[in-house]
Amino acid sequence: MSVRRAGLVAVALASVFLLSACNPSGNAAEDFPGLPVVDEAAPIDVDPESGGETDDAAEEEVEGPTFEESDRPQVVWWEEGAQLALVVYGSSTCPTVGKQIRVLDEAGDGNRVAIELVERPEDEICTMDFVPHTTVFWTPTDVTTTEPLVVEVAGDSITVPIK
Repeated sequence: MSVRRAGLVAVALASVFLLSACNPSGNAAEDFPGLPVVDEAAPIDVDPESGGETDDAAEEEVEGPTFEESDRPQVVWWEEGAQLALVVYGSSTCPTVGKQIRVLDEAGDGNRVAIELVERPEDEICTMDFVPHTTVFWTPTDVTTTEPLVVEVAGDSITVPIK
């Protein structure tokens, strides 16, 4: 393979990875049982021989958004605004899962999105527990973190404050 051809292949592959990260379809990036967890800070070691102390930043508590046990959906900015996390409490065997996000009003014109949920069969047998389930979406490019974001989901209108 020539150097030029190898370069073109590398550019094509890089383009595929970049475009896949944008998620123009609005489909959920991931979903999982439980609450989203803020990554802990990496340990910071200061050389004691140079007069500093060894400090482990991972032992410090990292603050993130708080979620309440509620039968109403909760939405927060995630990953510094690059994503939105939808948390819904309900049955562990029949969780409420986000399917897709779409922009209703762009930034400057309302900054509003709608999240569609996965439809579950009405005759589905579910446990009667009450646990959180999280669905994460990439933040659509037509909205901004510098204005409050209104999220329409499951008949609720949730305002996510400025990031």
